[in-house]
Amino acid sequence: MALSFILRGEDQQTPMIAPDSNAPSPAVLSLSGSPRIQNNNPNIEGQTFSSLDPPSPTTSGKRRISEGGGKLDTEKVDYALQNEKFNQQHPLYHDLAPEDSYKDGIYWADLSGSDRRKWVNNQQNTESLREIKHIWQMFKKDPLSPLSEYTKRYVMGGFGLFTEGYTLFSIGNLGALYKAVWPLCWKSHQVCNSNWVAAVDYLQIIGIIFGQILVGIEGDWVGRKTGLVQDALVMTVGLVMLTASWGTTLEGWVICYGFSQFFYGIGVGGEYPMTSTTAMESKSVAGSQKDDKLHRGRNVVLAFLMQGWGQLFNQGILIILLLIFHHSANPPYSEVSAQWTFRVSFAIMAVMTLWLAYFRFYKKKYSSAALKRSKKNSRVNQSGYDLHSLKLVGTHFAGRLVGTTMGWLFNDFLFYGNKLFASTFINIISPSSAGNVVTTWNWNLVNIGVSLVGYYLAALLIDHKFYGRKRMQIIGFLGDGVLFLIAAIWYDELSSPAHIKGFQTIYYLSSFFQQFGPNCTTFLLAAEVFPVSVRATAHGLSAASGKIGALLPAVIYNYVDTKTRFWIVWPFGIAGVFITWIFIPDTTGLDLREQDRYWAFVREGRSKEYHGIAVHPRHLSLWEKLILKRHLQYDAEKDRHQRVKELKMIWEQKKNDQLNEKLRDEQPEEEHEEEGELSHSAFHHFNSIHEKQRPHAESSTSTIAE
Repeated sequence: MALSFILRGEDQQTPMIAPDSNAPSPAVLSLSGSPRIQNNNPNIEGQTFSSLDPPSPTTSGKRRISEGGGKLDTEKVDYALQNEKFNQQHPLYHDLAPEDSYKDGIYWADLSGSDRRKWVNNQQNTESLREIKHIWQMFKKDPLSPLSEYTKRYVMGGFGLFTEGYTLFSIGNLGALYKAVWPLCWKSHQVCNSNWVAAVDYLQIIGIIFGQILVGIEGDWVGRKTGLVQDALVMTVGLVMLTASWGTTLEGWVICYGFSQFFYGIGVGGEYPMTSTTAMESKSVAGSQKDDKLHRGRNVVLAFLMQGWGQLFNQGILIILLLIFHHSANPPYSEVSAQWTFRVSFAIMAVMTLWLAYFRFYKKKYSSAALKRSKKNSRVNQSGYDLHSLKLVGTHFAGRLVGTTMGWLFNDFLFYGNKLFASTFINIISPSSAGNVVTTWNWNLVNIGVSLVGYYLAALLIDHKFYGRKRMQIIGFLGDGVLFLIAAIWYDELSSPAHIKGFQTIYYLSSFFQQFGPNCTTFLLAAEVFPVSVRATAHGLSAASGKIGALLPAVIYNYVDTKTRFWIVWPFGIAGVFITWIFIPDTTGLDLREQDRYWAFVREGRSKEYHGIAVHPRHLSLWEKLILKRHLQYDAEKDRHQRVKELKMIWEQKKNDQLNEKLRDEQPEEEHEEEGELSHSAFHHFNSIHEKQRPHAESSTSTIAE
């Protein structure tokens, strides 16, 4: 049985756990490669252990032996689990139907339209009010405690992306300064080979792709901690290389600068799968089903948006440094001031990134228990890689992989298209500031502010069941596609001085929908829709596909004018709408442990025997419903029977562990959360049933002896 998904939820309620549809005896059941559980009492084998089972005819001990081979009432059914009878009187009601996902024993997505709207809105309002009250209570005790908690949970969780956003944005911004200071190299290419100048961008993207794939695999193979610490160290070395980059000629410096970016990019690439998976599996929420279902998307997005704060911080630092070393914002800029500006900007972040490596190695608490249990129960060595699961992802979840990879590719192509606006409207709005990089940087500050608004609105609505990640991604893609189409059709009119404000508005709106849409959702979904054992790998592959989407326009746009570029980019927004609609499932509100429970069936080749909410039509993509017909497997009543038998097996496993003296305090401190266990009510329920069976078992033994 796949015990990898057992994590005690809020109020000690048992989450969804590993399966068995046909309910063979625990003595012979082995799901997801877990150890077989021996049954020490053959007289109770096969029962569901519900005190609400209707009475069944009793037979003598001798007849039981001759006809049943030692088994007692193997056809016994828990009638109280049937849809029309299941209610709060059932002793396992709160384990099988937790109130954060069920109303009167009915899954929220199975409620009628009006009841569903009322339940969702009530849950959303209640949870919002609870959080506001909690924050207020924190504020009254210590006015800085809410900020401290936010910093601890989200700022530190996404600090790697903060450093990445700072540095990559700095490299892009410094390009304008380089062209102003060394035009013969960076602009006209008279003293530097144009291919090497262009390679600066290409090498950065290639390095990121390498990091996303390799570190994604490493994160699933070795562990999240190793990947995160390694990323910070690689980025630190890369920043030192960027700070100290030099050459005997300008071209030599460009080559050194480009390869420094490649090395730094490897660390940046690894941040994507590592940050997403660790934010999703955060130790602070790992034991809470309710937080996972209600706030999982927000937890990830609030870590991800640190990328935006890194961009803002970098832009401010560059402006301040240039004013310090150049003593003015106006050109011409000296080589000395440019050298000091770019080197100090990288050095500042090198120190911060080195501190991040220290924090991740010595201070950060990790939640790797789910990954380790998944390997253990799938018979994968702890230092090994679950290659079987990766192959299954490429087949069973092929549609999801298409959705996450292509969706991210289209998103990054659009993101690059957003940069087309800036130079056009700045030259028209401020014609006298041609060559003034500070003017460009000031406009960038405004754009970053707009982007941050989009980030935070995405965090606010990404877990709302009537909006969620899928709808947010579709609307974001659609918004960007339409805006780019408008810019393409009326480019000549909008780029004229009379209508340049409209052009500028489109620029800011496209930035908003980029963040309040696919830029946040692709980062979340690429990890969320895949099982824990290969989550980082799948995220890395999807993110690498996105960087290919960034590489394409970097090449294509060199050969076409700005108006043509708009005609090229807008279809990617519309394509993103259809890819999301067809291939991306809506996992809003779905407990990831339920999805991993489903994966246990898939890994055993018994996916059609699973009947739980992971195959509910609400949580499947259009492809999975219309083509693969997976929604037909959903059956709430059958799933309840499965889960009761799973709870029974976990209880037996726990009893065996106690007999074998496998105590929790023998495990390393960071693995204490690994023992998911039953809720107290479920454990005592099975204990009481077991105690009631003892006299009967002893009587049977006496009969056999006679």
